[in-house]
Amino acid sequence: MRLTRYTDYSLRVLIHLALHDERLCSIGEIARSYDVSHNHLMKVVNALAHAGFVETVRGRAGGMRLARPAAEISVGEVVRHTEEGFQLADCSGCVLSPACGLTGVLAQGMQAMLAVFDSYTIADLLTDPGAMRRLMDRQSPLGIGLQ
Repeated sequence: MRLTRYTDYSLRVLIHLALHDERLCSIGEIARSYDVSHNHLMKVVNALAHAGFVETVRGRAGGMRLARPAAEISVGEVVRHTEEGFQLADCSGCVLSPACGLTGVLAQGMQAMLAVFDSYTIADLLTDPGAMRRLMDRQSPLGIGLQ
């Protein structure tokens, strides 16, 4: 299985917000930090807000933040929300499927992968927050820090 760009961006947004949990962050700031499409991130953030991962604040001084602590958001929960279908292969049209063990093996593998994702939270991904912030600041155009 390969995770979609949508899931990748969703996790990046949550990581960014967890790294900057002391303030509101903007979509533009996150887009610049990761050098990704602002428009695509708008869709991602909207979905994350509707799902209860992100809280948005409107207005001139608005922005977004995590809707709950990073330690309460599992990677598996995010992946399940952002991905569709968890079949590694479509065995339904195969003549061997009624007698083949591959379907069970693939299902077991998917369950194992999701169990690993479930065992980690967004907070667990922040292994070195200081270094992560410095790397994001370096990515910012003109060297402007995004404190």
